[in-house]
Amino acid sequence: MGTGTGILVLAARRDLRRRLFDVFDQAGCRHIHSARDAQHAAILLEGRQPLELMVAVLGPEEAQARHCCEQLRTLGAAVGVPLLAVLDEEAPLQPAQLPDGLAGWLPAARIEADLLTRWRELPAATEPTPAPVPGAAERALALLARIFATSGGGATRDATARLLFDELALDYLAVWPVRNEGGEYPVPLLQLWNGTEPAWPPVEAQALLQRVLDGEVVLYRDAARQRAPADALLPLLDLSGFVGLPLLDERRVVLGAMLAGIRRGFGDMAIVEPLLRCAAARFAQGLELGLTREQGRAEGLLDALTGLPNRLLFGDRLESILREAVRNGECFAVLFVDIDHFKAINDTHGHAAGDQVLQEVTRRLRGSVRASDTVARYAGDEFTVVLRHIVKNDDVQRVAEKILQVISEPLALENGTRLQIGVSIGVSFFPDDAADAETLLKHADEAMYAAKRQGRNTCRIYEVSPEYAREHGMALRSRLRHALGNGELRLVYQPQVGTDSEDIVGMEALLRWEHPELGPISPAVFVPLAEETGLIVPIGEWVLRTACRQAQEWEQRHGLRLRLGVNLSALQLMEPKLPATVFRALQESGLDPTLLELEITESISIKAAPNLVENLQALHRLGCRIAIDDFGTGAASLDYLRKLPADRIKVDQSFVRNIGVDPDDEAIVRATIEMAHRLNRSVVAEGVETEQHLAFLRAHQCDELQGYLFCRPLPVVSFSRLLDERQNLLGLQDATVPA
Repeated sequence: MGTGTGILVLAARRDLRRRLFDVFDQAGCRHIHSARDAQHAAILLEGRQPLELMVAVLGPEEAQARHCCEQLRTLGAAVGVPLLAVLDEEAPLQPAQLPDGLAGWLPAARIEADLLTRWRELPAATEPTPAPVPGAAERALALLARIFATSGGGATRDATARLLFDELALDYLAVWPVRNEGGEYPVPLLQLWNGTEPAWPPVEAQALLQRVLDGEVVLYRDAARQRAPADALLPLLDLSGFVGLPLLDERRVVLGAMLAGIRRGFGDMAIVEPLLRCAAARFAQGLELGLTREQGRAEGLLDALTGLPNRLLFGDRLESILREAVRNGECFAVLFVDIDHFKAINDTHGHAAGDQVLQEVTRRLRGSVRASDTVARYAGDEFTVVLRHIVKNDDVQRVAEKILQVISEPLALENGTRLQIGVSIGVSFFPDDAADAETLLKHADEAMYAAKRQGRNTCRIYEVSPEYAREHGMALRSRLRHALGNGELRLVYQPQVGTDSEDIVGMEALLRWEHPELGPISPAVFVPLAEETGLIVPIGEWVLRTACRQAQEWEQRHGLRLRLGVNLSALQLMEPKLPATVFRALQESGLDPTLLELEITESISIKAAPNLVENLQALHRLGCRIAIDDFGTGAASLDYLRKLPADRIKVDQSFVRNIGVDPDDEAIVRATIEMAHRLNRSVVAEGVETEQHLAFLRAHQCDELQGYLFCRPLPVVSFSRLLDERQNLLGLQDATVPA
C-alpha cells in the first residue's frame, strides 16, 4: 500500500470496531486508530502523518451516512486517503443509498473474509503536492487511479460514468444489460450524451450494440460511421470514434455492454483503450453484484418458513468462523439438532402443524444462545448451531441441556392441541474433533444419531473410537513433553477493563500450543493431558516467569500498573515449593508482587488438595492477589469465600453469556456481585460479548469486565500495539486540556 502511517477505523458499535481492528492487526498493521465517530477521529489524527486508509461503518440512515463521509473527507490528516465503507449488518443501507466517492464497500458479514482483499485492491493514499502540468499519459494514469478508487456498484455507477465522460471529453457513454430471459430488449442502465436528447433509435437498430452484447469487442479510433453503416446510433449522434466493450463476469459470461463515442475521433488508443477497459471492468463488477443479490433473493439464503440461514448460508458462515478461530487460536462447537418423531407430527396433525412446530423450535433455539452464535435450518427438521468463543467444553454441555429443557416445554397448536416435543443433539468441537467444516458437521451428525439410539431427547458429544482415542492421547502426551523445549508454547493476553471507564486495568495470561504439524491444539485437550502427566508443573512455572517478565516490560514502558492474572492448576497449588517458585519469578522479573494475581479454579476441592490453603496464605503474604476463577460452577463456592484469602471473584462466562437469555442465570450473576461486595471482594465478569451484557453488569455494579466485546486474547506484539495506541490517545487528550 501507500506511504501513510496508519489506518483509521470508525464505527459507533464497539463489536464492529473490534472486528475491524482484529483483521488489520493480524495483517501486521503497525498503527491502527479506532474511533467512535468523526469528531473522535479528528482528535486522534490531529498533528499526525497522513493515513493510508479510512474504514467507516455506515449505519441505517442515508443522510447520516453521507454526513459521516463528508466529515471524514474534511479531516486534514486524511487528504487523498481512500475511504472504504462497511454496511452495518443489523440495519444495512441499500447500495444505491451509498455516498458517492467511496473507494469501495462490503457488508459487515464479510469483514474477516474480504476486508484485506478489498484494502489491497485500493490505490495507494497520496498527499497532494505541487506538480507540473501532466501530459496525456500522466492524466490517463491519474484517471485510471480514480476509476479504481470507485466501486462499480449502483451507488457510484453514475459518478464513475460522469468521471469517465468528462475526463475523456466523450460525446456518448452508455451501459446496457443483456436481454432478459424472455428475450426482450434491455433498457440502458445509464446513457450520457453531449447535446439535447434525441429520439433514440430502437435497440434492434443499433447493430454495434447487438455485436457487443454477443461478446464482440468493437474498437474504431475514427471513421466509425463508414465502417459500420448499418448502425442507427452513429449518424444520429455524428460519432466518429466508437468503442464497444462486453461486460464479463469471472466466468467470461456476458452481462452487458459499455459503449463510448466521440465526434472528433479518439486520440492515442494506447491510452484510451486501457481506461475504457478499466471502466468496463468496474461496471461489470456492479452488474455481477446486482445479479448475485437478485439470485440470492430468488433462491433464498434465508429459509422462507423460519427466517433462519439456510444450508448454503450456514456453510459460508461456518467457514468464516473456522478461519477466524484458526487465526485467533480459539475453540467453538457445532451442534446438530434434530426434532424427534417429526414425521409422526406431520402425519397425525398435518403439515400446517409441522410448520408451526418448526417455527416454535426456531424461536426457542434462538432464545437459548447468544447473539454472536449462529442458528440455521439445515434441512427439513434438522437445525445446526455454532457456539463461538468456547473456553470449556462443559459450557457447551450446559447450553445443550438448556436447549433440551426449553424445547420440551408443551406447545399449543393453533387448533388447540398440546404437543410435547423433544430433540436429539449431537456436538463436535473445533479443533478437538476436526479441523475442517465438513468433518465437524459429519461428527456432530454422528453424535446426533448416537443420541437418538440412546433414547432421543438427549445430547451426545462426539466420541472417537477407544483405540483411536488411546493412540491419539499417547501421541499427544509424547509431543507435549517436547512442546516447551521446542518453543511451541506461547502466551496470549486478554485485557480486563473497568466497567465505568472501559479503560484497561489488567490482563489475563492464557496458554496456547501451536504444534508445527497439527496446528493449534485446544487448551481443553492439552491442559488435562499436562495435568495427567505432571507436565503442568514445569509448564506452569514457565508461564509464570514468562508472563511476569512481559508484564514488567510493559510496566517499565507505560507505567500503567496493570494487574497480571495467571492461572494455577491443582497440581501447582499442592506443590510445597509453589511460594518459592512465585517469589523467584517476581525477583527475576522485577514485577511488583501487588500486580500479580494468581487465579485458582473453584472446582478444586479444599479438602482434597493438601497445602492449598497454606500456599495461598503464603502467596498473599508475598503481596500477591488471589482470585477465584469460574465462580459459581463448582460445589464449594461459599466454603472458598470463607476459608481462602481471596481478593476477587471471577463470574464464570457460562452465566454471563446467558444475560438477556436466561433469567435464572441473570439472578445468579446479580446475587454473586452483591454477595462479593458485602464480603469486600471485587468482581470480574468473564465472557462479556454484547452491549446487553455490558449494560446489565454496569447496572449491577460489577467492577471489571473481560471478553470479546472489548478485545480478544492478543499475542505480545498486538497487545503492545494496543497499549501504545492507548498511551498516544491519552497523550493527545492531555494535550487538549487547557492549562
